[in-house]
Order: sequence, then structure tokens, then C-alpha cells
Amino acid sequence: MDSQPSIERNRVRFIDRVRFQLGGGLIFCALGPIAARTSIESSSFYLPATFNTAVLATLAIIIGFAIFRNVKTFPGAVPSTFALSTFATTFALAMIVPLILRIEYSWTQFLFHFAATMTFYGLVERRSGTAISLRFAVIPGGTVKRLPDLPNVHWHRLARYDDAISNVHGVVADLDTDHSAGWDAAMTRYLLAGFPVYHWKQLIEQLCGTVEIEHLSENHLGALNPNRLNIKMKTVIDFVLAAIALVVLSPIMLLIALIIRLESPGPAIFKQERTGFRAKTITVYKFRTMRNDHLTESGDAMARRLSAITQSNDSRITRVGKFLRKTRLDELPQLFNVLKMEMSLIGPRPEAVSLTLWYEQELPFYHYRHIIKPGITGWAQINQGHVADIDDIKVKLAYDFYYVKYFSPWLDLLILVRTLVTAVTGRGAR
Repeated sequence: MDSQPSIERNRVRFIDRVRFQLGGGLIFCALGPIAARTSIESSSFYLPATFNTAVLATLAIIIGFAIFRNVKTFPGAVPSTFALSTFATTFALAMIVPLILRIEYSWTQFLFHFAATMTFYGLVERRSGTAISLRFAVIPGGTVKRLPDLPNVHWHRLARYDDAISNVHGVVADLDTDHSAGWDAAMTRYLLAGFPVYHWKQLIEQLCGTVEIEHLSENHLGALNPNRLNIKMKTVIDFVLAAIALVVLSPIMLLIALIIRLESPGPAIFKQERTGFRAKTITVYKFRTMRNDHLTESGDAMARRLSAITQSNDSRITRVGKFLRKTRLDELPQLFNVLKMEMSLIGPRPEAVSLTLWYEQELPFYHYRHIIKPGITGWAQINQGHVADIDDIKVKLAYDFYYVKYFSPWLDLLILVRTLVTAVTGRGAR
């Protein structure tokens, strides 16, 4: 079996690629603009502003690269788009430092650093952004027969435990079932040869960004419990960011409220009872996007359910409301819900109470999505958009469970960036 040399070659190639991306970026993006400036003005090399600006740019590149490498592992992280968004953010934050510390810096040099960084990493990720074809060896037994057909993924099903494998990214098995002694020995042999062995459900979660719910049982729910320390830190960060956002965005929010009142009669803010943290009912605030005479929750359960569902090209939506929904600006008043600590900036979207009562009757473990605070935006929203049918809700719940299970600051950062992209493109809006 020649797997060990191939594994070692792949490891070396990975390390070399990381060194090139970081080292090459620092040389081209950090040192390049300094060399260009000093070739024109040689005395500038000794100026404090030149040194300070170069240090800030270098930190922005290193931190941006570290963030990008962590977030890139999540499903749905488009490398080229997220790389540019990440470096744009770190450079923007770096520019705050000289303003706070009152140190000398050069605007023009900083812009050259930024332009060089965007050019270098944009070209690198565009060149390496082609779809990667993955190949996994599959050990028979258990529930691996449920492995789905995925684009750019090939399942090589093994027939005998003494089969040699090569040119695969790993081995897949149902680790919850009892295998024969021969297959147990084979898995050990594959591990020692450098091939990772994945439980097939966990691998599908990482490839698809969902947690399977069709065959979920009470025994699996413990794996979905989020880290409590992360939850507490997230609450503090949510509160601070929401307070800052309300101060900065208050003029825009007042203008939106005025335009809504001018277009159609009724209040600018729409209030709706939704299911929040630990399945408790909360009042969620949104900018009104529908005609006021259609906003009612009276009548029987079916009428309230139909009223809570927004259909494609819904006739109740106003002209201003259509724009607000497309850009997600109608969600801005929910910053007050975040300040009240009823919601988070990022998490599973809260559903109307009438819909929750319906979903919990049709879907097993639906209420488990409420073990963390609901969010203004979330993993399901950026991957699926607005849904209402039961079949679509099953998929949405799979995305929600993935977020609960793999919740981290890196995943939140990915959701935030993709939300901004969605706000610009309007994908998934109704």
C-alpha cells in the first residue's frame, strides 16, 4: 500500500500552500507598497508614518488570513467572496487604531496596502476556487446505504476488508453499528496509514451544513447542546453591537418609519407574537411591509396560520415593503429585541406562534431549536431563504440543528457576511 507517501505529499502540499498564501501575501501586500513608495521618495522609508502604516497593514493581513482559514471550513463559505470581505473588514478595523491612539500614518500608503491585498488574495482564491472533487472509501454495514448523492462527491464502496485504498480523502463508516473483526482491523489499518475515518452522519453534516432529523432520536439530542460559555459571551457581544447599531442607524430607521407612514395608513412598526428562547412567547418588532387592513391575527387557527405565511408575490405587500423585505431593512427594529435580551443577532429565526403550534405537531423535536435565542438572521436564512411548507420546514430545521450543534464565532462571522451579500442581492426575500 503506497498510501503513506501520498498522505505525506498531501500534507506537505497543504503546508506549502498555506506558507505561500500567507508569506506571499506579506511580501507582496505589506512590503510591496513600502518598496514602491520609497523608490519614489527615498526619505519616506525613515518616517514614523511609513512604519506605523506598514505594521497596521501587516496585522490586518495576518488576522484576516487567520479568520479566513477558520471560516473557510464551513459549508457555504465561497472562498473568493469571503476572502475579500474578511480582508476588507480587518483593514477597516485597522484604520480605527491610529484614530484612537493618535499616531502618525499615511492614508495613501494604507490604500496601496489594501489594494495589493485585495488583488493578491482575490487572484489566489479565484484560481483555487474551482469545485474540488472529493472521494471517500465506504465501509459496508449499518446505515451507510443512506449516503446521499452529492455533487463533486464520489463514494467508493469497499467490498472486502483487505481492499487497499489510495487517492481518497478519507474513509466513511457507520460507527454506531458493530462491524466484523476484519473490518475493525481494516479501520485501524486505514487510520495508521493516514486516512481519517468519519462517521457518515457527521461527514454529511460538514458537507451539507445540515443535521439529519429524519432518523434523529432522543439519544442524539445531547450532541446538539451548545457551549454555555460561548452563549454567555455571545449575549454580551449581541447587547453591545445592538446598542451601537441603534445609535448609528437611528436616522435611517426614522426615515424608513416616515416613508412607511406616508405610503399607507397605519403604524410604522408591526408587532407579532413569536416563539422565542425556551419556547416562550415574545413580541417581535418589524417595520410594517403590508397594508394595515391585512395585518390581523384574529379568527380560527387555520386563518391565523395562513395570515402568518408570506407567499411569493404576496398582494398584501406594499411598494416600500417590497424594497424593505428585499434588503432586509424591515428587520432593523428587532435590534430592540436584542437589547431586551429576547433575541440574538444571529440564531434560528423566531416563527409566529400559530406556525409553531402547527410545526410542533408535524415535526419531531421541533422545539429543540429553541434551546438558544432566536436571531435576526441565521444559518437557515442564508442557505434556504423564506419557507412555509412542511417539507421546506424540515430542511430549515436541519439547518437550525446544524447551527445549534456547530455554533461558534467563526460560523457567526460567516453568517454575517453572507447576510450582507443576501441583503444586496435580495435572494430568498418575500
